[in-house]
Amino acid sequence: MNIFLTGGTGFIGRNLQELLSGHDIIAPSHQDLELTDPEAVSNFFRKHPIDVVIHSAVKPGHRNAKDPTQLLHNNTLMFFNIARQASRFKKMIFIGSGAVYDHFHYKPKMKEEYFDVNVPTDDHGSSKYICAKYIEKTENITELRVFGIFGKYEDYAIRFISNAICKTLFDLPVTLRQNRLFDYLYVDDLAPVIEHFINNKAMNSAYNVTPDKAIDLYSLAQKVVEVSGKDLPILVSESGYGVEYSGDNSRLKKEMPELTFTPIDEAIRQLYDWYADNIHLINKEFLLVDK
Repeated sequence: MNIFLTGGTGFIGRNLQELLSGHDIIAPSHQDLELTDPEAVSNFFRKHPIDVVIHSAVKPGHRNAKDPTQLLHNNTLMFFNIARQASRFKKMIFIGSGAVYDHFHYKPKMKEEYFDVNVPTDDHGSSKYICAKYIEKTENITELRVFGIFGKYEDYAIRFISNAICKTLFDLPVTLRQNRLFDYLYVDDLAPVIEHFINNKAMNSAYNVTPDKAIDLYSLAQKVVEVSGKDLPILVSESGYGVEYSGDNSRLKKEMPELTFTPIDEAIRQLYDWYADNIHLINKEFLLVDK
């Protein structure tokens, strides 16, 4: 397959380039292709024969983003500039988010049918919602809704599991604002799902891509400290539990009954070893202030 991967320099995109084998992947950088420019996107498809689009590019709006403005405008524009070229590719896989369910109304293990019960009011959730509504009406676009996802190349300054691992490497206490149940997917486990939808027809327009069980942040911190082999404190700023962020994966498992997920302990061990081998890439100063 000739695959056009957007967001190839980002966390998910960098991992997918390594994990998806047997395909010719074209992943132009932001400098090489401006996805918010409709003419540039159209010219790209005219010049390159594409079988499958994997759209993982997103303008970030997280607390460490350099410019969190115009998320709704840029993210929807990128999506529709690609979607309008649908006659030039066989299928598109869109990396969506559990944010489509609206963070003000999350409930445990949300099903895909919970979509559109509430409309997100934040820019990130709104952009995912608009794209998801469009995908419902299309034949060749599949949305994969990812909740928590972790792995190498993510922003260790703010992403919880990587942040915790890096702190233990520098003998710093692990910190979290408030405990919370979360669906955390190891990024390596996303690739087999994408591979499935590259090679098979999707029976539905959207799927939650989540592990079977949610896990609380404090337990994750304990696992990281245990893997480190060090006696380090875990500091929690606020008592109680935050709102659970998790999705039901039964629709996905019905189409992929053999799908398994890397056990969380093994995933943390693999990621810890990767950071330990690449400790020279970690800036300790980024770990001293929680954003």
